[in-house]
Amino acid sequence: MVVASRATARPVRLSAASDPWQPGSPPLRRLVLVGGGHTHVQVLRDFMMRGLPERTEVTVVLDRPVAIYSGMVPGLLAGDYTAGELEIDVRPLARRAGCRVIGHACTAVDPVARRIALHGRPAIAYDVASLDVGSTVAQRDLPGVARHCVPTRPIADLVERYEQVLVRCREIAAERPPRIVVVGAGAGGIEIAFSVEARLRRDTGLAPHVTVVHAAQRVLAGAAAGLARRIERRAATRGIELLARRRVCSVDADAVHLEDGESLPADAVFWVTGAAPHGFLREAPLRGDDNGFVLVRDTLQAVQHDDLFAVGDCASLASGAPPKAGVYAVRQGPVLVDNLRRWLAGERLREYQPQSDFLTLLNLGDGTAVGSKWGVQAEGRAVLRLKDWIDRRFMRRFQLLSPQGEELPGFAMRDEGPAMACGGCAAKVEQDALGEALDRLADELPVPPARGNRLLRGRDDVATYALTEGVGLVLNVDGFRAFVDDPWLVGRCAALNALSDLWAKAASPRCAQAWITVPQQLSPELAGEMLFQVLAGARSALDEAGVELVGGHSTTGPELQVGFAIDGVPAETEPRLLLAQAELQAGDRLILTGRLGTGVLLHADMMGRAPGPWVETALAAMQSDRAAIGQLARELGARGATDVTGFGLAGHLATLAAPSGGQGSPPVRPRLELSKLPALDGAAELLRQGLRSTAHSLNRGRITELALSPGAETHPLFELLFDPQTCGGLLIAAPPAAASALLARYAEVGIEARGIGEVVVHDGRDHHRIEVTVGSPAQSEETVR
Repeated sequence: MVVASRATARPVRLSAASDPWQPGSPPLRRLVLVGGGHTHVQVLRDFMMRGLPERTEVTVVLDRPVAIYSGMVPGLLAGDYTAGELEIDVRPLARRAGCRVIGHACTAVDPVARRIALHGRPAIAYDVASLDVGSTVAQRDLPGVARHCVPTRPIADLVERYEQVLVRCREIAAERPPRIVVVGAGAGGIEIAFSVEARLRRDTGLAPHVTVVHAAQRVLAGAAAGLARRIERRAATRGIELLARRRVCSVDADAVHLEDGESLPADAVFWVTGAAPHGFLREAPLRGDDNGFVLVRDTLQAVQHDDLFAVGDCASLASGAPPKAGVYAVRQGPVLVDNLRRWLAGERLREYQPQSDFLTLLNLGDGTAVGSKWGVQAEGRAVLRLKDWIDRRFMRRFQLLSPQGEELPGFAMRDEGPAMACGGCAAKVEQDALGEALDRLADELPVPPARGNRLLRGRDDVATYALTEGVGLVLNVDGFRAFVDDPWLVGRCAALNALSDLWAKAASPRCAQAWITVPQQLSPELAGEMLFQVLAGARSALDEAGVELVGGHSTTGPELQVGFAIDGVPAETEPRLLLAQAELQAGDRLILTGRLGTGVLLHADMMGRAPGPWVETALAAMQSDRAAIGQLARELGARGATDVTGFGLAGHLATLAAPSGGQGSPPVRPRLELSKLPALDGAAELLRQGLRSTAHSLNRGRITELALSPGAETHPLFELLFDPQTCGGLLIAAPPAAASALLARYAEVGIEARGIGEVVVHDGRDHHRIEVTVGSPAQSEETVR
């Protein structure tokens, strides 16, 4: 049984107990794993089980969080497996191992400068790196191939496109049998042809016309002749046509055109012409083989570059490359694990020796498979059962979580004391503490009368200060502890979070200054790199907003902390026209932009308990454009607004609501409908499992201020009220007509928003500041994810 401790499940953070860096301190090495292929997942599993190499920071670069196991793809096409059974969620595996995860595609490798270029952000440096990025398909540059064919590499693209093929073929089957062309007759092409034929026959009740066209002398060129003969016999039995020694010259919407002039009618074309390297590897200053794959030595190190490894389909052995097959990537895993540890320890590396023959098992889609090894072939249902057993055994080693985010058997975490405190906006003191301190300050140290009071608005999301008559300055300062261990992302989100307060007031931010605390354990070189990444992330957000970064201050401390002081001006000449807090009136509607749940999702991610797609969705939501939200709200007649951050929806709604009603009007309070709360994917499910951000319990202390209707406290979305948000949405109060117009306008410009309640008269019979009702069950089912 695998038992992952909470210590290994935490992200890489340098603890407060570590000594500051001193000259002569042992260096912190940076290992970067690019890609989440069959070999790298074995490295991550080893790091999860045995711990990271000493004084090593590991970064995993992923273009998508989920990897697809190629060995089970034919079974998916045949309908034997669900998509989830093929998926290895690399992100929680990496987080359990204590690794940083960067969700951006690699675009270039510079082995001389030792940097990995990333899409949409600056390159990152490495001391040692490994590439496991797979391959694409060959000859995609032929006319019509990229547009009209279903590629089989990357495998994730095949899985995504296949459902579209099935839908189209089912529609066609109402009139005639579908026509399928598979280009390529290697193992992949054969399995796809047989699996698709079986699936369409079962789904439509018709025998589809399946044609396999290839340029070789026979199918499975390079495999045992006996295996090829069995495939040819089974193809004849199933009505699958095999066209040998034929080359494709182009593809259009309904046909495949061959060089000899013949055209093959096709409703769907699968392009399985073998592997080709990704473009960025061809362009890298790396020695490659004749096809452009990275040339590596038997130690799996790139030729001429001892600090760069390459494995799987993206690499070729200089001593003689075996064919591109997943079995070799799997067998390279233990060697790469050992060699990375040895490289970091300064020890001699071991050599990888590919096996001369391996067990070939081909799924034929009809409940049978054919197999071959050492010149012996077999076929039938027992062969498929063997293949299924091998594949499932491999997958069980890496699938930590169910699709619902629950830990699978064998991967439970030991409880080793208090959980690490959350970062982001969850790292706040109690909500009223700062206000009470400021009140005490005003009482004990009053402002000198000679200075005057030019503060137009305080105790709001921002401060508004009068410079001259009709001219005001809008000021904000905001920051937090790192909530992930990606400095670029922390910098970007910290800047967005500080800007959000001004946007909530319909103000226009103009300039920013940064305050950054870098971990004191870092060497000057690493501290400088972290500062650069933080500021680059901040600039990515500030530049989009038209805000100039004019300077800042840096210091050292136990961990990374990032904050910004933002100066701006009101959107109008009159500073008092800014949207405010505490302006609610009876009948107002409450609108929330975005969705709730970042607190529990980030906490679960830190523990390796959140599926990668859930985390990616949350991180994308945190970086969504909010610049126009407050401005549109003010223009269309909203009464007040605030952003929802660390104190949760309940805490920020209480701030917006108190005291309200207007002079001479009866007191009012908000009424929320739980069924209308929008939840991020997975947030409600993780809360149901009992996961909580470390700030959740503090926020939940406000439950005494809530008037709860029957069933509210047991509602599946109730705990969302207290979940601390980082870079959360805006909470807006508007009269009914303005609210309707605002929701319509938000929909037009692509801003996610919904009504979550209204403002009602408070009869004063209780002290509760907010009413919470259950609302419609149908709406509740829609928002629970």
